[in-house]
Amino acid sequence: MTYQPHQRPIFDYERVADQDAKEPAHHPVVIVGGGLVGLTMAIDLVVKGVPVVVLEKGETVSEGSRSICQAKRTLEIWDRLGAGDPMVEKGITWNVGKVFHRDRLLYQFDLLPETGHKMPAFVNLQQYYVEEYLLDRLHALGGAVRWQHALEALERHDDHVRLTVATPDGPYGLTCDWLIACDGARSHVRRQLGLEFQGEVFEDKFLITDVHMKPDFPSERWFWFEPPFHDGQTALLHRQADDIWRIDLQMGWDADVEAEKDPARVIPRIRQMLGDDVDFDIDWISLYVFQCRTLEDYVHGRVIFAGDSAHQVSPFGARGGNGGVQDVDNLAWKLKLILDGTAPVRLLESYTEERLFAARENILNSTRATDFMTPKTGTSRTVRDTTLAMAEAHPFARALVNPGRLSVPAHLTASALNTPDDDAFDGRLGPGSPATDAPVQVAGQEGWWLDQLGERFVAAVHEPPGDLPEEVETPAGPVSVIALGEGQPIADPDGHLIDRYDLQPGTTYLFRPDQHIAARWRTFDAAKIDAAVNRACALD
Repeated sequence: MTYQPHQRPIFDYERVADQDAKEPAHHPVVIVGGGLVGLTMAIDLVVKGVPVVVLEKGETVSEGSRSICQAKRTLEIWDRLGAGDPMVEKGITWNVGKVFHRDRLLYQFDLLPETGHKMPAFVNLQQYYVEEYLLDRLHALGGAVRWQHALEALERHDDHVRLTVATPDGPYGLTCDWLIACDGARSHVRRQLGLEFQGEVFEDKFLITDVHMKPDFPSERWFWFEPPFHDGQTALLHRQADDIWRIDLQMGWDADVEAEKDPARVIPRIRQMLGDDVDFDIDWISLYVFQCRTLEDYVHGRVIFAGDSAHQVSPFGARGGNGGVQDVDNLAWKLKLILDGTAPVRLLESYTEERLFAARENILNSTRATDFMTPKTGTSRTVRDTTLAMAEAHPFARALVNPGRLSVPAHLTASALNTPDDDAFDGRLGPGSPATDAPVQVAGQEGWWLDQLGERFVAAVHEPPGDLPEEVETPAGPVSVIALGEGQPIADPDGHLIDRYDLQPGTTYLFRPDQHIAARWRTFDAAKIDAAVNRACALD
């Protein structure tokens, strides 16, 4: 049977009531961009009860697989928003990666060596599927995207933004309290404001080819330095859904972008890699250059940037889409509190602080990977080659090999929203760290720890010595109090929570609505919880 590529849905243009209003209609939040990040932003706000308008200039989801590696933390965020199950069911789950030098295996690694996590380390799933599942979830919540409604111009005011939106029926006006730019690397919003990225654009070029085939390869990430089948520096192979395999081949600095995308040139390269006995069809071809850049501030008055519109990193390491989803996770709860009048606008300063820290961490790792994969000087090449030569026999050298450090969530340990420890802890999860999962029992039924936290402030107390209140009242709203441990409503049958959080009787953790740890103590103290919540909401 002839290979049939996935058919992306086409969404018709629809006229909306705002186009017939005598005065520009007003909305609390308008999101520009209906891609992976914009859709996640819309879902997160709608789940929190905030109505949104999503403007998308196109008529369908992303072309090609694009951001395919969905990391554990990102999957946990989508799971909290009710969109995680179809991602895991459709995607290819993998934990193991292998690193080769020429034709020899140097070593392999496991990204999730410990048990007791609901979500896998990574799921490989094409971006168009991710966006389709996010659209399904948004529609189920009563939300929608305005397809073929393109932002044309904007005017910033002290307390709102005025927009001009272009459509096939002509332009119309809107106003909003907040405009969120999720319109990607070529952001029209960013250009409208005249904002420039800071950072570096590398000369290295990489050819991406999605290939449909059914080889006898395991679902692992394989990375080659100086591959024997390609004259470039590196190559990468891993599997996606529908028997689609992503192949990345590093090209020379002087590679002709358009010429190298010609199937007549691509097919022989793939044939040289796979051999003559593997049948394949080309699904998608692209060519990209490394860019490691960021804005210096993600909040400009009433305009907020997230995802690629705010920062860009190389695809190696899966930090682009994952970083954008984690931007949303950080932003949505803060914007909700501000819209409710519970927190001051200055809380958004922490969005830039925390997510700029994460972006710079991603850029640092991405730049280091680029420098290792494509050494620019004789000295750096010697260091790279010596490291590779030692990696097969010496474990210490493997830690120095950098084939694109894979995405991990940022630990926001220096955030101004954290309450520093007063007590001694041995656990690795301090203030600013994202919560880690574990299997639990809830009223005798099997469950997962992160599902108990939801998206609110939660104080979790391990084996409290006495009765606990159901809530702690604070100026930022009530904090839910839950008890866990032996004899408590939430049990830790395997002891994973005790181990991962360094729990003792009375130990209390305060979690933010994005499930990052805000504070921890060895005893339950309502006054300390109140003070920590005030700090986390910029009320102190």
